[in-house]
Amino acid sequence: MDNKRPLILISNDDGYHYNGIKTLIQVAQRYGDVFVAAPAHHQSGKSSAITLDSPVRAHLVDERDDGSYTAYEVMGTPADCVKLAISELMADRQPDLVLAGINHGYNMGISSLYSGTMACAYEGIMHGVPAVAFSYGVFTRDANTEACIPIVEQVLQRVLAGGLPSGVCLNVNIPPLGQEPVKGLKVTVSDLGRWVNEWERRSHPMGGDYYWMTGEYEMLDEADDRTDMYWLRRGYATVTPCHIDQTDHQSLGQIAELLL
Repeated sequence: MDNKRPLILISNDDGYHYNGIKTLIQVAQRYGDVFVAAPAHHQSGKSSAITLDSPVRAHLVDERDDGSYTAYEVMGTPADCVKLAISELMADRQPDLVLAGINHGYNMGISSLYSGTMACAYEGIMHGVPAVAFSYGVFTRDANTEACIPIVEQVLQRVLAGGLPSGVCLNVNIPPLGQEPVKGLKVTVSDLGRWVNEWERRSHPMGGDYYWMTGEYEMLDEADDRTDMYWLRRGYATVTPCHIDQTDHQSLGQIAELLL
């Protein structure tokens, strides 16, 4: 590896063979050396789950002689991938940036709580590494994620040049791209809507019922122009700064009065 170039760690939750991560690797290689540690199998919806009840294996699938590109498939969750990469697989040189995605499907609003893509970014900042997660509003496996390249490059260039606040990662969502390009970027808050009609009940041919997760996203306030969902619906890409401190600092005094 060229120590003068940034070292960029890339992971995702869809798995090593999805188009999204291939596009992200393609862009990242223009700006630095790239180290990939991605799940061997689809891991969407795993959030920050870690593997505790079985060994985690990593298989080297690609490596360039000059060290500018290394890729592992990991038999674990997205969080496992980033933890293992930073602590073991690339222990000789720590990454300058963690990138996650490009996810096939949004991670907007409260959906980010379930997201393995966001877990990769959170693991990055937990290890003191700036991190950005990218998601695209097309869920199909064959989604043309190369349409996201202009937004990915714009964000990547700015972050590499200017850095991020300590302990903050970015959640970037890109709307489906047809004939019209993305209208621009908006810095937003997460929409605090909810999922409704979340389960579909079906009858098993051998008897009994089973349930298949489905659902529709319901915005809390469709007129709130601060939220990611508001702007995604209007053709803008959104950038939401996130951190891992879940403490509600404003209520500390109130809870102390209640309990102490």
